[in-house]
Amino acid sequence: MQAEDTARRRILVVEDDPLVSELVEDCLDEGGFDVQCVGRGSEARKVVETAPPDVAILDLGLPDGDGIALTTQLKGLVPHMGIIILSGRSAPVERIVGLEVGADDYLCKPFEPRELVARVRSLIRRIDALRGMAEAAVANAATPSPANQGGDPSCYQFEGYLLNLERVSLNSPEGETLHLSSTEFALLRAFVERPNRVLTRDQLMDIIHNNDMPAFDRSIDVQVARLRKKIEPDPKEPRFIKTIRNQGYIFAAPVSVGG
Repeated sequence: MQAEDTARRRILVVEDDPLVSELVEDCLDEGGFDVQCVGRGSEARKVVETAPPDVAILDLGLPDGDGIALTTQLKGLVPHMGIIILSGRSAPVERIVGLEVGADDYLCKPFEPRELVARVRSLIRRIDALRGMAEAAVANAATPSPANQGGDPSCYQFEGYLLNLERVSLNSPEGETLHLSSTEFALLRAFVERPNRVLTRDQLMDIIHNNDMPAFDRSIDVQVARLRKKIEPDPKEPRFIKTIRNQGYIFAAPVSVGG
């Protein structure tokens, strides 16, 4: 089960059904995770405020509130914490809303335990990749370097935006630092590294999730919509990320390397 990859990784399960909670806890425990289960949103907020987990797995129907609102609250407390919604609500609108408010993934009940573990592992790898880049940026900033000769290859510029891969940051044309989730950052990186090239949804899923993320409907469309809201002057009439009918997406903004 590759437990060495997940040693000491903490997972918070927010589920009020004892049978489901026990099933989730058992499959994650077998996967090598440190699991904590609570049954109410208020308990989840206390845990996240005091000792944020790596990933929170949330049910939508909680006795003291809706999981959608809880997702927004937890993301506000710890923006880089991974969130997976695990719910019996299978309607597309429920999935779309969950992803739009900040969840990284959405899995319907009944679920395959091995798939849940795979999705948690994939999300943690994404979070680790961003954390590693951020730590490298701090180390590089503390180390004197020779004069820049040709620009920083870890930086990409488009339409006044500056995406810094080492610092894991995106600055707007006005100089404001914009917060991106791990998925949004990976998606924007995929686009700027492949400008003016049509990318299918499957290709984007493979690039973002390292080829090991189980396919989930057309969730990439929701992630693109979220990213558009943060970088497009008019998300309804996108200039940068354009939809290519029956194919996928293309990043149409001119991109230059170097900061």
